[in-house]
Amino acid sequence: MYAMSPETEAKILHKLDELEPREGEGRKLVQLYRQLLRLQSKARSQFSTPKLNLGTDVISNRLTKGLPLLSFDDLALDWAQVQRLFREISRLVARNSTESAKAAKNLGTISSDMTFLEEAARAWYQGASLTSIAVRYNVDAELLGLIVAAVLKPILSAHSEVLLPKIEQESWRHRYCPICGGRPDFAYLDKETGARWLLCSRCDTKWLFQRLECPYCGCQDQDALAYFTNDTGLYRLYVCEQCKRYLKTIDLRRTESEVLLPLERLLTFELDIQARADGYNPCAEANTN
Repeated sequence: MYAMSPETEAKILHKLDELEPREGEGRKLVQLYRQLLRLQSKARSQFSTPKLNLGTDVISNRLTKGLPLLSFDDLALDWAQVQRLFREISRLVARNSTESAKAAKNLGTISSDMTFLEEAARAWYQGASLTSIAVRYNVDAELLGLIVAAVLKPILSAHSEVLLPKIEQESWRHRYCPICGGRPDFAYLDKETGARWLLCSRCDTKWLFQRLECPYCGCQDQDALAYFTNDTGLYRLYVCEQCKRYLKTIDLRRTESEVLLPLERLLTFELDIQARADGYNPCAEANTN
């Protein structure tokens, strides 16, 4: 198990420069993702290595109980850095979206309110609804959640790098991340055995998970589980008829060059479009902290 490293971020940025389409919606998506990743990468380079007060006994106890290692209060957050990144990402969204420009600008303006920032970050991390906060501050709840997620991602990844060596991989088979409790939004089948690994939507931690189980609702009824694949067999779209959710997956046994998993989320956006058109939904956050 490991999270996305600064080296992986640099490779993704380089790959994005090579892959940028010349026109169409794909070009806009690539440009926005690249700008966002640059902001996150810069912010991460400025973070100090998190100093976490989690002893061996605490770690063992939480894992045994099926609890993620990090509660919100365990996070080593520099709120000045959080505020700065929140404003930068809000400005980025405002520049790149005519529909949400005004809402994003408003969010950037009120980010000077530290009470708002902490309340929104805590609620998002704990899987609580942001609606009441959004109404109180007169902001868009969905956009607020997206920006908070983008702000906390490099911070959570840095925490994951510190904690992952302390986890026995074979001891975790839950449907949520062992580090932050996030849900998976991508997966891969490893090159050696075809075992399925899940990728956390929040901190990019990877963990091993059984093939014949829905990673969202836990359904093991084989009549309700299926997957579709493309002509080359490189990508799979796992679906569950019980919860109507889907999981994009890449089969590394069919690859020869290096695969940058976080980038695959973007490169497979057409699978998202197809899945939603067929009535399936992406991952949903849950309160596991």
